[in-house]
Amino acid sequence: MNRSFLRSLQLLFIVFDLFLLNILYVLAESLYPENPESRYYFRYLQFWVIINWFWVTLAFVGGAYSARQILYFERFMQRSVRLYGVWAILILVYLFLPRQIPLSQPLVFTTVALFLPGLLVNRFLYLVIRQWIKREVHLNRKILILGYNSLARKLASYLEQEEFNIQVLGYVDEGTGIRQKTGESTEHPVFANLDEALQVSKRLRVNEIYSTIMPENNAKVYRIMEQAEKDLIRFRVVPDFRFVIDKPVYVDFLRDVPVLSIRREPLELLMNRVHKRLFDIVFSLLVTVFILSWLIPLLGLLIYLESPGPIFFIQIRSGKDNKPFGCFKFRSMTVNKASEAVQATRNDKRVTRVGRFIRRTSLDEFPQFLNVLKGEMSIVGPRPHMLKHTKGFSTMEDQYMIRQFLKPGITGWAQVNGYRGEITELQHIKKRVEYDLWYLENWSLWLDLRIIFLTVYNVFRGEENAY
Repeated sequence: MNRSFLRSLQLLFIVFDLFLLNILYVLAESLYPENPESRYYFRYLQFWVIINWFWVTLAFVGGAYSARQILYFERFMQRSVRLYGVWAILILVYLFLPRQIPLSQPLVFTTVALFLPGLLVNRFLYLVIRQWIKREVHLNRKILILGYNSLARKLASYLEQEEFNIQVLGYVDEGTGIRQKTGESTEHPVFANLDEALQVSKRLRVNEIYSTIMPENNAKVYRIMEQAEKDLIRFRVVPDFRFVIDKPVYVDFLRDVPVLSIRREPLELLMNRVHKRLFDIVFSLLVTVFILSWLIPLLGLLIYLESPGPIFFIQIRSGKDNKPFGCFKFRSMTVNKASEAVQATRNDKRVTRVGRFIRRTSLDEFPQFLNVLKGEMSIVGPRPHMLKHTKGFSTMEDQYMIRQFLKPGITGWAQVNGYRGEITELQHIKKRVEYDLWYLENWSLWLDLRIIFLTVYNVFRGEENAY
């Protein structure tokens, strides 16, 4: 989908929802007014800020307006209702927290109760907008596909799923009786004879042609390509790499030379690497000065008093480009020879009482901000593993080593999605790799900030795998 249009759609519904919420608050306050001169009136202004802040924060964390949600009505509706449920619970908790200055309960309940039907009205307004876009002639994309094969059918399906202003009008291929030969049915007509592709396009008022037939395989495609733009029909070629590469392919240009790559990596760009490194340095310096400066002496004393030995546990782990480095942690176990090879397990007898606390709260990871300052780690990235585990996991999961393109992180996208701690089965490592590769291909500073926020949130909420 056109990105600027998608952003406009996202912004439109954020504004719609906030406008609705504030209108409902004003309505509720008019029904249950509070004297502006009252010494309690500030509490109502505070509540007004809270209901907006809660909604925006939850929507940001939950991705309620993300492309994955907003492109599909069912997903958008389900995520909105779930988000409303969490928002309503937080508002009611806020209402009943012990306070000296009371809020009007009818005002709060009216605001919360009316917001749900209002949201549903907004979501049905979304359906109306979708239908309007489909009917709007200037926004409609009418597409004809050259070739009737598995790639063409998949292309038609993807186009109609991803874009709601698209109409696939049919396929054109050589030969006659194509559907009868294949024994397949299709919801789109199949026109025989490539020579008539342009006549079919004019008759159906097509404005885009996608070709799954390569020009070098059929000279007729070259002629159609040349004539299409003269007839004001955009022409696109869809190469079929399935027999060589079974994943998305990205095209870049080195001057006029096309270069194909199997993934897009934002951190390959120099300025993105500079931005990420500057963020890492500034953030880590703040943590070092304001937290580690007193945390190291305090935890160091507690660790030593319970289990004499070094304060830090330095373990050799796999870093960027698979280069080993010494990863710093507060020592959470008694000194033992197995710590270099055996990962911690639930109810591990090696873990001390102080160790259990710092592992559960993730305080044991804080010295890794020193690794970040040294340039060996980043604040956000794939979690580093022991050398032995890196070797073992790479034989279990084919794509495992791709995550080593990045600096390892103190936290990561896999961790905030529940994949942290002990790895006990193959699915655990497969899901970690899946999330780590998604991060590699979708990195942004905003994503880093979101992951840091979710990490802090998960620490306070408590995590099952933190032991």
